Amino acid sequence: MENVSQGKRTISELALIERSIIKKYRKSIWAKFVQAIDEYKLIQEGDKVAVCISGGKDSMLMAKLFQELKKHWNINFEMIFLLMDPGYNEENRKKIEYNANKLGIPIQVFETDIFNAVYKEEGSPCYLCARMRRGYLYREAKDRGCNKIALGHHFDDVIETTLMGMLYGGQVQTMIPKLKSDNVSGMELIRPMYKIKEEDINSWARHNDLDFIRCACRFTDGVYRNCHDSKRNEMKELIKELRKTYPLIDSNIFKSMENVNINMVVGYKIGNKKYSFLDNYDKEGNFTDE
Repeated sequence: MENVSQGKRTISELALIERSIIKKYRKSIWAKFVQAIDEYKLIQEGDKVAVCISGGKDSMLMAKLFQELKKHWNINFEMIFLLMDPGYNEENRKKIEYNANKLGIPIQVFETDIFNAVYKEEGSPCYLCARMRRGYLYREAKDRGCNKIALGHHFDDVIETTLMGMLYGGQVQTMIPKLKSDNVSGMELIRPMYKIKEEDINSWARHNDLDFIRCACRFTDGVYRNCHDSKRNEMKELIKELRKTYPLIDSNIFKSMENVNINMVVGYKIGNKKYSFLDNYDKEGNFTDE
């Protein structure tokens, strides 16, 4: 590692990167990471978490946050850093490994053939690819003794998902902080970056002069350019425009999923069962204009 002189002391580049999380980005990144874990009860005593590395800025920062959490937190838990290679080209694979080494992240790598498996799918392969990735991660993590996988979805992913559901899916739902696996018994997915904004992740990477892979998917520059990622980019641009006239718009989208008034929606679902406001309309005290 490169060493940086500071007075009479010599501080490694890695130590400066780690210090920036606790010091410079304490409020915008570190505190929000800890807050999400505490508020949503994402980690309990005795957990073993597979911190899933994709190679991008989000998952790499998440790995460093987990390392800091292990140093400073009073709950006993274990973690591994799991990198699934779905078919990266050689350049991207080497860049991921270089960054992991630079950041002191001891990745455990396993390989799959997901990119080839979904390459010839008609329509958008993104949904299938995401489901296959998650399934592989669940199974591999369980085989390594883990009971949870951690993904690097952040605040902006949450609000973009919320808007996509409304505008393109005709439904009100969002990306929640944790989920139990339907297919792999005893496994749970957690999202500890849930409250961290993407602009702060970008700022941390720039501050530390870090360069990560962006999208390693082979479809990004091809015929599938107008699929899922394109819709998410539309949501990014929409929120960016709305923020110009109302700076708190993103926070309000986020909070709206915490303040759903069931009495003031026409219908809702629990599991596979649908309910209508008419089911309880005639009960005393419901649906008044006060």
